[in-house]
Amino acid sequence: MTDEISGVLRNHVKEKLARGEVVASMTVRLVRGIEIARIAKTAGFDSLYVDMEHSSFSLETTSQICMAALEAGVTPFVRVPGIADVQRILDAGALGIIAPHVQTAEEARAYVRAAKYPPLGERSNAGPLPHLQYRAFPAVQAYAAIDAATMVTVQFESDEAIKNADAIVAVEGVDMVLIGTNDLLADWGLPGQYDHPRVREAYEKTITACRKHGKHAAVGGFATRPDLAAQYVRMGGRYVSTGTDLGFLLAACTAKAKEVADIGLDEKR
Repeated sequence: MTDEISGVLRNHVKEKLARGEVVASMTVRLVRGIEIARIAKTAGFDSLYVDMEHSSFSLETTSQICMAALEAGVTPFVRVPGIADVQRILDAGALGIIAPHVQTAEEARAYVRAAKYPPLGERSNAGPLPHLQYRAFPAVQAYAAIDAATMVTVQFESDEAIKNADAIVAVEGVDMVLIGTNDLLADWGLPGQYDHPRVREAYEKTITACRKHGKHAAVGGFATRPDLAAQYVRMGGRYVSTGTDLGFLLAACTAKAKEVADIGLDEKR
């Protein structure tokens, strides 16, 4: 990557992970305005990911949030609704994708092909991109820089994925694995049982595979159990998906409403 390109394109999450530091991420599922990117920065998050799998967000909305995050210095990822959307989402400003429900190495390779330029992938040229401030650079330099900055994260959300962990993590171009703890528990017929020993076993197997292949492990699904999130960070997880904008807003509103209700009860006493 040339000095000129590196001056306008940085993936702060990738840099922190390379240093072995813990990354804090929030999920955007409710707020459609670009303000959420600045809020994430002010709050101290390293990253946000727009959840297009579980929201009605349009590509236009997602693009605006991603570009605002780029300008704020918050690394924008998008959980994609499917592989057909990968190219457009990345061209729109995302610095990486989160691929849901990956169960085999071949499925992981398909997402890598969609996300990376040749020779590793099949991503096509879209011209100047928001990541490069719409500046034109020689293709050989631009492709290398974008590929280096773009992360491919696969989600393990089923028992089949855990069984195939080593083969999936070994796929060239996969950077990180995010365990979708809630969907994994549902697949096992154990919804909500975060303390079940199978959860720990899944994280142990996944983190071991990530260490073996020089990849990163992410922790997700523990918004109500920060003690367990901390446990898996100590085990080796480095990217922590902390919760959604909806969850944060509802928790703050609930706490404030209760505060006022408690004042009323005290007055009656």
